[in-house]
Amino acid sequence: TGEPLYQDVVTAISEAMMNGDSRFDEMPRIVGGRYGLASKEFTPAMVKGVFDELAKAQPKNHFSIGIADDVTFTSLPFNPDFNTEPEDEVRAVFWGLGSDGTVSANKNSIKIIGEQTPNFAQGYFVYDSKKAGAVTVSHLRFGPRPIQSTYLIQRANFVAVHQFNFLERYDVLAVAQRGATFLLNSPYSAKEVWDHLPRSVQEQIIEKELKFYVINAYEVARQTRMGARINTIMQTCFFAISNVLPRAEAIRKIKESIKKTYGNRGEAVVGQNFKAVDAALEHLHEVNVPSSVTSAFDRSPIVASSAPEFVQNVTAPIIAGSGDSLPVSAFPMDGTYPVGTAQWEKRNIALEVPVWEPDLCIQCGKCVIVCPHSTIRAKVVDQSLLAGAPAAFKRMPAKWRELADQSYTIQVAVEDCTGCRLCVEVCPAKDKSNVSRKALNMHPQQPLRQRERVNWDYFLTLPDKPSDGVLRYNTIKNAQLLQPLFEFSSACSGCGETPYIRLVTQLFGDRAIIANATGCSSIYGGNLPTTPYSVNRDGRGPAWSNSLFEDNAEFGLGMRLALDQQNAYARQLIERLHAEIGGPLTECLLGTGQTTDEGIRIQRECVAALKAKLNGARDPEACDLLAVCDALVKKSVWIIGGDGWAYDIGYGGLDHVLASGENVNVLVLDTEVYSNTGGQASKA
Repeated sequence: TGEPLYQDVVTAISEAMMNGDSRFDEMPRIVGGRYGLASKEFTPAMVKGVFDELAKAQPKNHFSIGIADDVTFTSLPFNPDFNTEPEDEVRAVFWGLGSDGTVSANKNSIKIIGEQTPNFAQGYFVYDSKKAGAVTVSHLRFGPRPIQSTYLIQRANFVAVHQFNFLERYDVLAVAQRGATFLLNSPYSAKEVWDHLPRSVQEQIIEKELKFYVINAYEVARQTRMGARINTIMQTCFFAISNVLPRAEAIRKIKESIKKTYGNRGEAVVGQNFKAVDAALEHLHEVNVPSSVTSAFDRSPIVASSAPEFVQNVTAPIIAGSGDSLPVSAFPMDGTYPVGTAQWEKRNIALEVPVWEPDLCIQCGKCVIVCPHSTIRAKVVDQSLLAGAPAAFKRMPAKWRELADQSYTIQVAVEDCTGCRLCVEVCPAKDKSNVSRKALNMHPQQPLRQRERVNWDYFLTLPDKPSDGVLRYNTIKNAQLLQPLFEFSSACSGCGETPYIRLVTQLFGDRAIIANATGCSSIYGGNLPTTPYSVNRDGRGPAWSNSLFEDNAEFGLGMRLALDQQNAYARQLIERLHAEIGGPLTECLLGTGQTTDEGIRIQRECVAALKAKLNGARDPEACDLLAVCDALVKKSVWIIGGDGWAYDIGYGGLDHVLASGENVNVLVLDTEVYSNTGGQASKA
């Protein structure tokens, strides 16, 4: 019947005509439509598309614009190349990495230009829930007139890419117009960089006649002791080549901004930033662009060809930043998404990654247990399984009494590693002749990438843990060998929360049910397009849900009560149907102890046998038993949260859970929340 505004207009005019309003001789044509669905862009091109439709003899009513609706066919076509932005306006797009300072630098640029020049300024920053380590895209406009463009830049005359590896993953120059300026943070010099660009990037530079500048911002940051913060350096380059301000005036204003921003941190910090500004100009060089394409490689596929169909068709375009172009039909009708998709993203954001030195390793497992992103793994396998190992695959004799004659290996997923160095910091094994050398040492990622990609793929084919019953997983040394079912999350590099969640999934993940509070853990736990919760080889993994409201403790308690009720009902039905089920299977289902992994394995086999026996049954009670029999296998219910002030974990809800006496596990991830729970977290 139409959107509310459409209904209001139709009703108002209809009633006016019924009341004899002289302004209406006949019913006017009223057309309704929707824009901005799911926060989609609404550009001048789309506005023109709407007016073009209205000019038709029979325009489409109840239309949508900005999406590709191939299900209900309401969408209108439009020409995306239509543009109304004035040529005397600077339109700059900056590609950065969360926590590299790009957004902060651009906010300072807006203040400098908007407050200290006659120009009007506008800034908008696109970033997702990944926070540190995610792509950020800054859209800045500067011009002589008020800027009322409430949409992202469609044609940029300045494009800056602050991370070189973005060229391999994203179409960063798609928005660049002919004659635009392209600034790249590159580990290669102006003479070398051309040969390291993907073929499609070279084609765009030549075809669009771009002015091309490079700077090794990370080298400048290292020389000026700025760490990984390249924001001041790249900001200086922007002002130096964009001509928004005269170069000398721009440098002076940048330094004034630095003093204002960092003055309270001391003269040393201000001095370092001043040095970075001056050094930036010395290291900024224009590239002499060749007349032809010479690159022998192009951008890699967003995900591997072995990825599932959904990941290739839906997840990959979203990762690439082109999710808005996906048609309606591509998305799941019921809103469910597959798990374990973070493994396909391969962000390659670490400049340095850990490299294992077997000759020093004591196999303590501390590096594995502390890794926030599950990118460093250990396995013990029979030596016969390593016959086909790649030449560079490292291993050593296992130092377990129970696993004599087997091999131990540590492998790093270098394309998923965030470079936080925690594994190196925690490693206790040092070379006595060179104490700076440990069993794990940081090395540049790029030269290792191809070799370690092969090693990682091979590592995943090896068995995930020794045979059941050989080890007890109640120590760090043993637990390191368990497969994590929480991997490659979008948490910040070096996150202190995720190692605990990963350990929960290693110990209980194949039967864990998680009620997650709202906060960091719900964002990196339920992120789209990629999800870190995964499954084992049997397809089992954590079942995860987030309660948006502050009732998370009761949310998890409800899960526990529901499972217990289903278990009790299943046991009742088994007793009623014992004749059909058979004595031995009934005894197994009702009498198997599940205090050990072996007991849970036996119970799963009994449940599988029950399903096979009842398959095709029409008896109502047998059908009910099929529906609830999975509850006969012990489940581990977890209440997880405590990000910032998670009242839902810390206060009355937790009292309620503890008073219930139910078997619920609580993981509090924040020390502030922990200390403010009046001892309740300790009891949990």
